[in-house]
Amino acid sequence: DPGEAAARLAELTAATPAENPLALRDLLALRPAGPPLPLAAVEPVEAIRRRFVATAMSLGALSPEAYTTLAAAMNRMGARSNSGEGGEDPDWYAPRPDGDVRHSRIKQVASARFGVTARYLVHADELEIKMAQGSKPGEGGQLPGHKVTELIARLRHAVPGVTLISPPPHHDIYSIEDLAQLIYDLRAVHPRAKVGVKLVATSGVGTIAAGVAKAGADYVLISGHSGGTGASPLGSIKHAGLPWELGVAEAQQTLARNGLRGRVRLRTDGGLRTARDVVVAALLGAEDYGFGTAALVSLGCDMARQCHLNTCPTGIATQRPELRAKFRGTPEQVVRYFTWLAGEVRALLAALGLPSLDAAAGRVDLLGPAAGLVGGAAALDLAPLLAPPAPGAATRQDPAARGPRLHSPLATALLREAETALYDGRPVTLRHAIQNRDRAIGAELAGALARLAAAGAGPAAPIEARFAGSAGQSFGAFCVPGLTLRLTGEANDYVAKGMSGGTIVIRPTYYNTAADGEGCRLPSTVCRLPVLVGNTALYGATGGELFVAGAAGERFAVRNSGATAVVEGVGDHGCEYMTGGTVLVLGPTGRNFAAGMSAGLAYVYDEGGEFPARCNHELVTCERVAAGSDDAATVRALLIRHRDLTGSPRAAAVLADWAAQTAFWVVRSKAVAPIPAPERPARAAVLARRHGDPAH
Repeated sequence: DPGEAAARLAELTAATPAENPLALRDLLALRPAGPPLPLAAVEPVEAIRRRFVATAMSLGALSPEAYTTLAAAMNRMGARSNSGEGGEDPDWYAPRPDGDVRHSRIKQVASARFGVTARYLVHADELEIKMAQGSKPGEGGQLPGHKVTELIARLRHAVPGVTLISPPPHHDIYSIEDLAQLIYDLRAVHPRAKVGVKLVATSGVGTIAAGVAKAGADYVLISGHSGGTGASPLGSIKHAGLPWELGVAEAQQTLARNGLRGRVRLRTDGGLRTARDVVVAALLGAEDYGFGTAALVSLGCDMARQCHLNTCPTGIATQRPELRAKFRGTPEQVVRYFTWLAGEVRALLAALGLPSLDAAAGRVDLLGPAAGLVGGAAALDLAPLLAPPAPGAATRQDPAARGPRLHSPLATALLREAETALYDGRPVTLRHAIQNRDRAIGAELAGALARLAAAGAGPAAPIEARFAGSAGQSFGAFCVPGLTLRLTGEANDYVAKGMSGGTIVIRPTYYNTAADGEGCRLPSTVCRLPVLVGNTALYGATGGELFVAGAAGERFAVRNSGATAVVEGVGDHGCEYMTGGTVLVLGPTGRNFAAGMSAGLAYVYDEGGEFPARCNHELVTCERVAAGSDDAATVRALLIRHRDLTGSPRAAAVLADWAAQTAFWVVRSKAVAPIPAPERPARAAVLARRHGDPAH
């Protein structure tokens, strides 16, 4: 009935009263594309639900019960939930007896790399690189110490009770080229996954989105300012960021203007609640729609606004056992909400004369300024938000117009030659020359091994690959147990990025034993220090071993949380943000060593006593290794293994004079008591009484 359709359109398109608009989208009116369509002519609810995403909320910010319930609900609908940057419990990867899958189809890869291993990556349909977050742009992630329980610490490879701060993205991504490299790395370890990049709504985000499209991403997420996390302090999420409407409009216009819109899918989140929100986002250009707060409300959240205090009265955003026991949410509640929402979207599309969300994507001509605006709202110029695309420009993703998909012939050859070990159970040793155009070598093998383990095929036979030459970026990325990589030569940046097992050995082509030994306090017969590894090696590693018979660049072992490494010199910011693992530096270091280091051990060889001035003492202590101590035994064992694997003359010289050695420092975290949960504020007490907390 056209009359009923018109009434329905008026009901669903009504903006907030003009005298009190709450969001930028409230200033926009919807215009029908044509006569109303019968509901049967619009795509079904099931197709619309698949466009919905439960936005990134980490295990840690959310309780395990809330996290798995939300994931199970989204998976039931064929939709997606996002893991956030906290990793996942591997026990959730296997389906439950009732068929529910409790892990997230979108796995986030953030600057902290918490919980990111090859196993984690291969259990994803989509991999999302977190460059920023709308609720607190410019900051890294944060999890207060009172939320770091034994479980969370185990999954994040950290120490219970110690606050976890994510390094900002510039620790390993300085340019679009670096971002393109990470996209390449993730595709190498899991070729079937789509790779996206999370950006924040800000002025200039369109230019960044264009770079992301050129870097080969499959989708771009524009995150708005409305919302927050279950971990951040209020000072980080209040009065920060911009509305998603501005970011989506700018990204859409810039991508279309540069002929890149067809390459990438556009997604948005940040305060979406209603069918009208979804349709406005679609008309501005978005094709997928993320929900955070609304999804949690469907699980029982009552908006107590104390997520960061660990005192959530409904057991959703807390790690306290007595509060988690109050959680009553079910997957059916989430499914019911999104089914209702999809039905409302469907009705609104019918009223607008649009058969699908695809048909709505980018139809900015169906938006205009709302009537009756007064005051400051009436003075706003909405023309930049509603600028039409260039004639003939794509307004949504074209699946046939994908970005660049590069691959290394060497990686292909390695996979083929390793089949004996992967599928026949016989150890194999591979030998190849390598060039710096061969990037992420070893990641494909790591992914294949992780997928075999995920399929329950049991461990493959050991694989050893020997290379000679200059390796490109990300050599040995995401290395796993059972894989050994040996390189005679040198390697570029990001060596052993995210490794979780296995062994990587790098030694020079030859040892120069000339007597000039510049900067080397070891005997003159020992080689001058060669630089074999670039910047940001061992970033976010969780296990395995790395031995480098030479020096590395800056940011060595940043966010290392479990790997063992020996290197013979490092640049600035070594061992920054470490939360575990052991690093031995057999030579000089740069400045700001161990900044933000909350756990793990670092040993540094320093005869001249220069190291303490280069160490950041805020969270660590620095003292000489005492003869006969456990630290001395650890250093000696590492030196022996390093000498045996690399043939290092420096290690041999130190061991030959071991009885007289007094040149090693040990760096360890200061004793940090677990951080207690803050006292509940008065509002929390009221809410706790409402939910029957016996403490009140």
